[in-house]
Amino acid sequence: MSFKTILVHINESRHLQKRVDIAVKLAKDYNATLIGVVATGVSQYFVETLALSPDDSTVLPYLNSFRERGENLLEQFRLSIHQLNAGQLETRLVDDEPLGGMSLHARYADLVVLGQFDPEDPAQNGQAYLPEYVAMNGGCPVLLVPHSSMVATIGERVLIAWNGSPEAKRAVFAALPILQSAKAVEVVTFITYGQMEAIGTHPATDLATYLARHGIVAQVVEDNRVTDIGEALLSIASNFSADLLVMGCYGNSRMRELLLGGATRRIFQSTTVPVLLMH
Repeated sequence: MSFKTILVHINESRHLQKRVDIAVKLAKDYNATLIGVVATGVSQYFVETLALSPDDSTVLPYLNSFRERGENLLEQFRLSIHQLNAGQLETRLVDDEPLGGMSLHARYADLVVLGQFDPEDPAQNGQAYLPEYVAMNGGCPVLLVPHSSMVATIGERVLIAWNGSPEAKRAVFAALPILQSAKAVEVVTFITYGQMEAIGTHPATDLATYLARHGIVAQVVEDNRVTDIGEALLSIASNFSADLLVMGCYGNSRMRELLLGGATRRIFQSTTVPVLLMH
């Protein structure tokens, strides 16, 4: 398995270049096609309305304005990619809101690169749940790029948050191409006695054995005293000097703002290292 199609979300965010740089690096590393996607933000309802009434003067000017802005963003993206010599490139202008549009196109990709939500960035208004929504609806791993720090490397020192769940397993499987070239891998698990019956007495060691069969040497950390898993993960990632965190994304997409897992929410809000997520 490898990454052969990588999507990157393009918008007017002041943090855009950070995720573009990472997407370009990964596209080069895996000889992948890089696809820049702009969602115009126009609801499918209005697009369908215009299809029924092509001359509708109440909708067409707004749609044309959004499309023009999107085309300008894609042109800037193409120019920046040309300067970075990224290789195979595609661009897509999608008449949809970002959540639905990115989720749809994610289903035909190996990896989606998205930015962490920054409440102080006007370009991200209305997109607070974009990364987790795409992770839970796109059927594709999401790489979340933090806005608060510069990312010099990615995938050299990888921390895996492991709890034996199907979501965590899918995240690890998706990350295998990165894990196989990493310089250091650490598996951390916070397991209580009551959970052992469901996922085993030493789940981190079991995962390390699985990874070894893929040629990946992983160190193991097991701690059953942690109460705030999200905070503990961020602390361990910092101490390990991790440049990538791999974890499952837990939640209910229909009520994501209410039922997103506590540790998942904490990581989405506070991470300073890239996170590869899978639902």
